[in-house]
Amino acid sequence: MKKRMALVIVLMNLFIAFLGIGLVIPVTPAIMNELHISGSVVGYMVAAFALTQLIVSPIAGRWTDRYGRKNIIVIGLVIFGISEYLFGIGKTVEILFISRMLGGVSAAFIMPGVTAFIADTTTLDERAKALGYMSAAISTGFIIGPGIGGFLGEIGPRLPFFFAAGLGLFAAILTVFLLREPERSSVTEHVKGQKTGFRRIFAPMYFISFMVIFLTQFGLSSFESLFSLFVDHKFGYTPKDIAIIIMGGGILGAIFQIIFFAPLMRRLGEIVLIRYCLIFSTALVFLTTVVHTYVTILLVTITVFVGFDLMRPAVTTYLSRMPAMNKALSAG
Repeated sequence: MKKRMALVIVLMNLFIAFLGIGLVIPVTPAIMNELHISGSVVGYMVAAFALTQLIVSPIAGRWTDRYGRKNIIVIGLVIFGISEYLFGIGKTVEILFISRMLGGVSAAFIMPGVTAFIADTTTLDERAKALGYMSAAISTGFIIGPGIGGFLGEIGPRLPFFFAAGLGLFAAILTVFLLREPERSSVTEHVKGQKTGFRRIFAPMYFISFMVIFLTQFGLSSFESLFSLFVDHKFGYTPKDIAIIIMGGGILGAIFQIIFFAPLMRRLGEIVLIRYCLIFSTALVFLTTVVHTYVTILLVTITVFVGFDLMRPAVTTYLSRMPAMNKALSAG
């Protein structure tokens, strides 16, 4: 019962964090127009976020094993709040870049901590379902976030960033007082002849999974960040239009994660499911470049998130089944 309550709390915190991320998507074009920032600069900011997350994630994973899941989650949420606040007050490109890099650091701290926490509090049989719930919490944050962000954006384009910063700090406080550090096994399994520590990442069985995560996460973060700019400049979409599309994708993704992920895992297994999701997502991302009407853009965009939303927990489940690697390190 205590483990179930802890899982609910950590998923709620993850939901709050991604609610904050979703809040700012509809108003990003307004900030870019206000500061006269080109699309290429926005692309560099997305790359700065992803590159920072890539560099910090393995380090944060090791720290999660060393200093505890709860501590790393709290630090990540605080950094997230600071990053959103900086973006809200930023008047120069330099401040916005610092904000995005801090956002990458926060993501690098939060995800390994949450994933390892779930792995610690579930059995192998329960883990796929719990990781599906984790992805559903992320998607649900994106469902509600853009809707609230579109509404707040009508009041002021910078208000969603301050609201997101407040949510991050609220989630950090919630974690400090309500979440307990999970019990971990003190035994670390070692396979003879296998590399130890960070060097294990370069073993083929891990490296391929990490490359899949890196490429898809980089593509997804670029898509989510630049999609609002694309439809704003090409079709003149308002923050409300963008919010509707992102929310639609989040709703469909959450439905597939909650209802279909566990049965698909049992039927297909992690590897086959990941393969199908890659093909499905690639085809739909290509379709977004050729559709032109509001209805077709809406249908393609809300569907493209399904592949990403199913692939993320599938890869995470695959890695969590490997006992020879520290859970948080693999999550990082």
